[in-house]
Amino acid sequence: MDVRDFVEIIGADYYTGVPDSQLKALCNYLMNRYGLDAKHHVIGANEGNCTALAAGYHLATGKIPVVYMQNSGEGNVINPVASLLNDQVYAIPVIFVVGWRGEPGVHDEPQHIYQGEVTVQLLEDMGIRTFVLGRETSRGELASVMKSYREVLAEGKSVAFVVRKGALTYGEKITYNNQYTMIREEIIRHIVQAAGEDPIVSTTGKASRELFEIREANGQGHQYDFLTVGSMGHSSSIALGIAAQKPDTRIWCVDGDGAVLMHMGAMAVVGVQKPKNLIHVVINNGAHETVGGMATAAAKIDLSEVAKACGYPYAVRVENLEELDEELSAAKARGELSMIEVSCSIGAREDLGRPTTTARENKERFMEYLGVR
Repeated sequence: MDVRDFVEIIGADYYTGVPDSQLKALCNYLMNRYGLDAKHHVIGANEGNCTALAAGYHLATGKIPVVYMQNSGEGNVINPVASLLNDQVYAIPVIFVVGWRGEPGVHDEPQHIYQGEVTVQLLEDMGIRTFVLGRETSRGELASVMKSYREVLAEGKSVAFVVRKGALTYGEKITYNNQYTMIREEIIRHIVQAAGEDPIVSTTGKASRELFEIREANGQGHQYDFLTVGSMGHSSSIALGIAAQKPDTRIWCVDGDGAVLMHMGAMAVVGVQKPKNLIHVVINNGAHETVGGMATAAAKIDLSEVAKACGYPYAVRVENLEELDEELSAAKARGELSMIEVSCSIGAREDLGRPTTTARENKERFMEYLGVR
């Protein structure tokens, strides 16, 4: 179905969400139509944030908002759905549009498999009536579903469309870029060189995929790295948990701007704990690149200054490889919690592969390297 038909039938004029590759047609359409306009389209930090934004929109207008997300974000909306939107509380109606990664019977990456199995059930358990939108869904069928949904929404309840892969299409293309020149894969290669045999915790998305391929190209094993293939926004907390228990081992965290924004409170926890053996590198391209390239709020934020405000003893921003190498070496010698924000271009190799080891194998090799087994 053409996304313009989908949007027309839904009939909303406010969208907020976290971009998803399954919903790329919708995301690109919204960027073309609205850009980033607080009155019509906001890309939030996380899906709970988006749900609250939608509630504010409804309170101010009385109209029905749309919250879009990948199904991995359902966990972030459980609290606001249950304690804010629910018809036994404020009865604030929202239309959720959920990209269905890991749909049963459709091959996907390991972090999506269980989430895909419980996607519809989670929504229904929250009292959200759900319709699965597929390639075969006709305009007439969608209009009929939306008609019945309006009766549900009028009662202050929420509804959802779970979108299968390829269900929405959009003919116009958008190119996302910024003014920076450093390439993320090259940045990670320099981090690997500086880290040596130190353990690395890497964030979800292309960063972990690139780290895996760099190890392959170097002829190295993968025991040094914990690849956080899911659980976006939590890699720095994982790294902190490791660093606290292994105070004599230097731990590196390779993070992304979208992930940092998703759970920025983690930086405050790291800053308060001040582990002397943790180096936090945030690669900031101002984009949700792994799922298409839509902007993050970090494009206009100096995350190194945020880190300082959170209590990091040292934080700096770099914009070229020379500065990066200098700061990586200094951080390694400093023996103090350090954060390096790296300004990065948008883009990756088209032939970028995925890890060939399983998530469990990754965990076991990493724990063995830490001396746990």
